[in-house]
Amino acid sequence: MGLSEAFILYGTVYSAEYVGGVFWIIFSHVSVSAKESLCTKESQDYASWDRQSHPATIVLCRSKSSQASLVPKEHQMFMEEAYNSAICFKMLRDIGTSDPLQLKYITKKMKKMSQRSPSLVMESIHDYFKDNPEISNRHRFRLFQALQAVIGARDVLEETWQKYFMQLALEHMTKSTELDDIYQDAASNVLLALCRHSWPAVAKHLETELLTGVFPHRSLLYVMGILSSQEELLKKEDRGSWKDLLAQIARKSVPFLNTDVWSKELLWTLTKSDRTQQAHTPEKDFLFNYYGLILQAEENTTTVRTHLKTLLETSHQWPKQREGIAVTVGLAAVRHLDDAWAILEQFGRSTSVKWSLQNFSLKSLEDLRWKWAGSTILLSYGQMAAKAKSYILPWVDNILSRMIFYFRFSNWDETLKQSFLTAITMLVGAISRSEGAHSYEFSQTSELLECLMILMEKEPQDTLFTSIRQQAIRIVASLCALRPPMDVDRKSRLLSICFRSVFALPLLDALEKHTCLFLEPPNIQVQPALKPGGTLSGLGPHPYGTWLTSSLPQGLYNQTMEGMDHMLQCFMMQNPTTNELYFLLSHLYVWLASEKAHERQRAVHRCTILFKFLNYKRCLDIKEPFRRMGQLVAMLGILCQDADRTIQCFSLEAMGHLYQLLMYHKAGEVPEVERETLEELPPPDAIGTALWSSGDQKDTLLIPQDMASKNDSIFFMGSNQVIKEITGHLEMAELTDLIWTTIDGLGSTSSSWVQASSNMLFLVIQEHGDNLATVGKMGQAIHHHLCAIQLPQAKNNALRVITFLARNHIPELVAAFLDFSTPLDSHVFCLWKALGAEEPASHLILTVLMAWLRKRPLPSGANDSSSCPKEKPYLRSLAAMYTIHELQFAREFKRAVRDAFPQLFLALLAQMHYILELDQPTEPEQEQKAQEAAMPSPQSCSTSLEALKSLLSTTGHWHDFAHLELQSAWEHFTSINTYPQAVGLLARAMVQNHCKQIKAVLSYLLPGLQSQQERERKTAILVLIEFLYSPALLEVISKQTALTVLAQSLQDTSPEIRVASLQGLGNILFHAEKGTLLRGQLPAFLNGFFQNNEAVVVGIMGVVSDVLHRLGTEGAGAQSLCISINTRYFFDDERDNVRAAAMALFGNLVATIAEKELNGLRSQVFLSMVPLLLHLKDQCPAVVTQAKFAFYRCAVLLRWQPRHTLFCTLAWENGLSARHFLWTCLMTHSQEEFSTHLSQAINYLHSHHRHIKTWAALFIGYTTCYQPEAVSQMVNDMDTRLLFSTFKDLKKDPEPGIREFATRQLEFLREVSAGSEK
Repeated sequence: MGLSEAFILYGTVYSAEYVGGVFWIIFSHVSVSAKESLCTKESQDYASWDRQSHPATIVLCRSKSSQASLVPKEHQMFMEEAYNSAICFKMLRDIGTSDPLQLKYITKKMKKMSQRSPSLVMESIHDYFKDNPEISNRHRFRLFQALQAVIGARDVLEETWQKYFMQLALEHMTKSTELDDIYQDAASNVLLALCRHSWPAVAKHLETELLTGVFPHRSLLYVMGILSSQEELLKKEDRGSWKDLLAQIARKSVPFLNTDVWSKELLWTLTKSDRTQQAHTPEKDFLFNYYGLILQAEENTTTVRTHLKTLLETSHQWPKQREGIAVTVGLAAVRHLDDAWAILEQFGRSTSVKWSLQNFSLKSLEDLRWKWAGSTILLSYGQMAAKAKSYILPWVDNILSRMIFYFRFSNWDETLKQSFLTAITMLVGAISRSEGAHSYEFSQTSELLECLMILMEKEPQDTLFTSIRQQAIRIVASLCALRPPMDVDRKSRLLSICFRSVFALPLLDALEKHTCLFLEPPNIQVQPALKPGGTLSGLGPHPYGTWLTSSLPQGLYNQTMEGMDHMLQCFMMQNPTTNELYFLLSHLYVWLASEKAHERQRAVHRCTILFKFLNYKRCLDIKEPFRRMGQLVAMLGILCQDADRTIQCFSLEAMGHLYQLLMYHKAGEVPEVERETLEELPPPDAIGTALWSSGDQKDTLLIPQDMASKNDSIFFMGSNQVIKEITGHLEMAELTDLIWTTIDGLGSTSSSWVQASSNMLFLVIQEHGDNLATVGKMGQAIHHHLCAIQLPQAKNNALRVITFLARNHIPELVAAFLDFSTPLDSHVFCLWKALGAEEPASHLILTVLMAWLRKRPLPSGANDSSSCPKEKPYLRSLAAMYTIHELQFAREFKRAVRDAFPQLFLALLAQMHYILELDQPTEPEQEQKAQEAAMPSPQSCSTSLEALKSLLSTTGHWHDFAHLELQSAWEHFTSINTYPQAVGLLARAMVQNHCKQIKAVLSYLLPGLQSQQERERKTAILVLIEFLYSPALLEVISKQTALTVLAQSLQDTSPEIRVASLQGLGNILFHAEKGTLLRGQLPAFLNGFFQNNEAVVVGIMGVVSDVLHRLGTEGAGAQSLCISINTRYFFDDERDNVRAAAMALFGNLVATIAEKELNGLRSQVFLSMVPLLLHLKDQCPAVVTQAKFAFYRCAVLLRWQPRHTLFCTLAWENGLSARHFLWTCLMTHSQEEFSTHLSQAINYLHSHHRHIKTWAALFIGYTTCYQPEAVSQMVNDMDTRLLFSTFKDLKKDPEPGIREFATRQLEFLREVSAGSEK
């Protein structure tokens, strides 16, 4: 009986039985259910693949050693080995029919199995090859792949297996099959895998095969190529031996160059046209290197030249061909530099190359051979430089000049540009490795830089599908260390071109969409990851996947950005000064302020990396101060508030590193704590690619806290805290620069930038606004941008900045604002309101404005044509006047204006005189014409008057305003001749209205009389002589003081002031007997009223008015009644001037009547009300004016309310509603005089003046509507007929409202008449 056992593997039942010295494994297919129940741990994919049925029995003969070891107590170990052997056998069998996914799984499984049971796996593979010679080439190809993976996974391999599998690989490396080269490559890969275990044996065999004198087989070249390009296949200690072996083989191969067959085979292999022309094949790469090494070892220069010439005359159509030729030339030049240079020069002057440089049109395939010959020459020069190493320095300028020549005069396509950059990169790399390069001065670097700039400028701005940008930038970075250094202009242009070429690229999504149009789209962003086992997505398992992906880009975008960072860092390392840092950053600022978020993001990312690099290196010269640090902090602070979250994070991190740099710079050395931190920090290139090498980041990106120093809290602060912390360490000049930068940001076309700038400006001014200089210019700049700011919050921040500055800088700001306050627009008005938003400031502002108002120099002459306000001080005086006028209506200045009323009152009166002086023709006619532009416009005169009016009306002195308004006295301020009369009338109104500010004004009058300016003394004396009639005068100054002041004014240089002083000295205050004398003259004057001469009557009435004024508070006494009776008599005089004079006199009389005297004159006042009211429609404007004033004075005397509304109606309203209001006031406040008023109105129906008659009819009509019964009782038949006749006439009035009123009144009168008859 034999020993037997059964087990299940991958759904197949296996039975093992030992019979007759042979171990039989028999297996058969089982059902799916049994398989699922018994093999739950196996891969479902593989189980599914294995559901097909298999032959019933396969016999596997075990070795004798295995049979002998079979004893009962080792039964379990034996069965486990049998189990693994069965698995391995089945996988080796099934590998021939697997799809790529299953093949990957099997290979992985075998590698794991070889880790546990290496001998079993190796033996199984050996036996399978030996026992199954009939398997297909495809099956054997896959077995080679699995074998290569298993050998590669082993650290140690038994010598027996090394020899066997090496022999197996050598047998099949040269075998021709239907699989072509891939079968040979698979066998070769096994040999390559064995190199790690048996390098000497493999190397010996390779050397032997190469030196047979027969041109080596392709698979041998493949192995050599892989070993040359992938040195990691060898152990470190073997790599040097490999290079020595190559050199030794090359030296021994030199005789072959003279062997015609070998040389022709070499040339044919290098130039044959097949798929390898475009593919990257290791065998051809090695062959070009091998050829170059042989030529390098050749002593005969003629032979070298012959072979190089022959090689260059081959086709240059394919990229790999051009690169290979260049490698060969470069290697040959190591020992034959002169020969290589001569051959390249000769080749460059050949007819074919000249044609290729002339961009001829392609006519045949032969032309394609030479189209890119210039590219080959460029690459050859690069390889010469790269291989020659230290010997290249004397040749650099010559090589560069030739490279630049071919670049400029060749057809500019992607091939040429890429070849040029590759060659330059090799040349610059060779220079950088040369010890004497730093002391060597190169003459062609400026020309090279021009070529690089042209390259970047020519790159399409909307796509990124080549590495030209990043290559050019990295070359520039390498050139930084060469002499002579770049001049400033060229470096500036270079930076501008680099930044524009890179930062202006579209978003990554857009770039990726563009690249989708290419047949072979480049990798824009991500670096493909090489998975374990050399597997690449889409390529399947490959033994040398690393080699296959070596040409894939790390990500064009990331590489380009890294190149930019490297260039900036090289600039700083070459010139580690703060000036250089400022120079670099100044070219970034335009991109930091870009309207496009991705451009700002790219720029601020570069800043962040640069600051981190500098912070790590600590290379900046601490003896030099930072240049325009304020501007930099402002830009980053603004970006900290960007709407893009990624930009915020980058900016905050940049601010943190900048703060550390600033602290280090100020301290002059690295603090101990920071030194420890720096030792822990990796170099910038080693920082995680998520932050350092990323492209356009998404909004969710956050700066990880572990990127910052653990010992510095600046990285964990918010943006406002960071800004406060940094600005706290800035000097005043740096703070000023920061503020100016944020102010400039207010003018940006980007709304988000404007908002961020305003926030930044407000924050800094809030913290540091107290000690700033040039605040006035800052205020002007804010005004300049204010009108363009559309965002309410940004505008509010700008205005709040002005409010904060006003706390300590009011004089400067007021002076600055006056330059653009003539006149004030809405934006300027907002600035002034912001300036006075805080109450103490508003008072000081008015004080400063009045100081400017008093600086009233007259223009010096006709040649004063400058438009600058600083050169025309009188313009600031006018601007102060305009400003004061507007601020009187601002809520922020209400209280300040009210408190400063006395000063403002006198200042504005003097200002009006100043304006009138400017209008006077003080120069000859020709000079006057020349300075017309400098003179104030009529608007200035009007504004000065309006400022005075608004001062009275907004501070509660509307009674005084009403006096002048109703008398039309304001017009007296428009002429310098009537100016004294106007001032007198205003001061008189204040006295008559018992103004409460008289005392305060008096306190400023006395200093005004001592002023250096005549106009101020004149204004003060005119006001004083009127205030002498006020009882409040003596509460401020004594009578003797007043006399002294007036007496001193008699010595004034101005005759007008002397005359006014004489008038004041004649005041009744100083002459008590004068009242009796004046009252004694009144009867005679009253008799003069009845003279026939109109002028005499008008003059006498004027004299009586003057007498009443001079009597002051004493009044006319008992004669007031007589005056009123005589005056009323002339209200209806046919002479216009007489009526006007009579009403003026009556108004003056009423103004002088005290309340105690009213009882005797009440009837006269009431009798005058209807005539005065009706004469508001008089044909004579002077009469209307005096009627208004007299009526108003009567209403004031009778204490009618609402007085202000009554004044407004009299002053500015003329319609029916105004007439109805006036009628209502009269009838409401004098009901007891109803009959008198009605009879007076009826009498006026006989007037010859149509308007007065119409007004009387309206008066009666209103009365009839509201009190019909009273009217019917008083009106007789004659009056009724008169009313009917009057209203019938009014139905023809041109005014529609009057016609409608008359129609209604006729109907109403008929109803009233009918009711009376009944």
